[in-house]
Amino acid sequence: MKFTKMNCPLGHLTLAASEQGLAGVYFEDHRHFKGMDGWQADDEHEVLNLTKQQLAEFFAGTRTVFDLPLDLSTGTAFQQQVWRALQTIPFGATLSYGALAKQIANPRAVRAVGSANGRNPLSIIVPCHRVVATSGALTGYAGGLKNKQSLLKFEAEKHQSLSSRCT
Repeated sequence: MKFTKMNCPLGHLTLAASEQGLAGVYFEDHRHFKGMDGWQADDEHEVLNLTKQQLAEFFAGTRTVFDLPLDLSTGTAFQQQVWRALQTIPFGATLSYGALAKQIANPRAVRAVGSANGRNPLSIIVPCHRVVATSGALTGYAGGLKNKQSLLKFEAEKHQSLSSRCT
């Protein structure tokens, strides 16, 4: 695994890539991050540099969709299904865990969806921060609830700004 680090408005991120694509975007205190043992720093890696560029564009408010090769192979088949479904949640929108479970045709798997969501290794890129409780309350986020709240507020403000240009 190759890695690099970058700064963003939410702090330091560790980006990781395999031969298949981007495999991790981790916050400093990411709950399920297992560390970088055996990883090699690579500040010239094509996918990692493209990720840095697209994240910078995202935080500048000029990118709402990421276009990166992703490696989701660290997850189980169910987790990968959830992570692919997360990618369909539009910028500036939220979806409940229950609605996400229905979307993957497994409406009784709300807790399992929540668990898979929490294990998503590609924070921001695979937008697990866009999933909230049915009540709208913010619940667990491996990158920290403060970061989840910041991302949702940022997207809501940018979405409103982009929408107002279209009227």
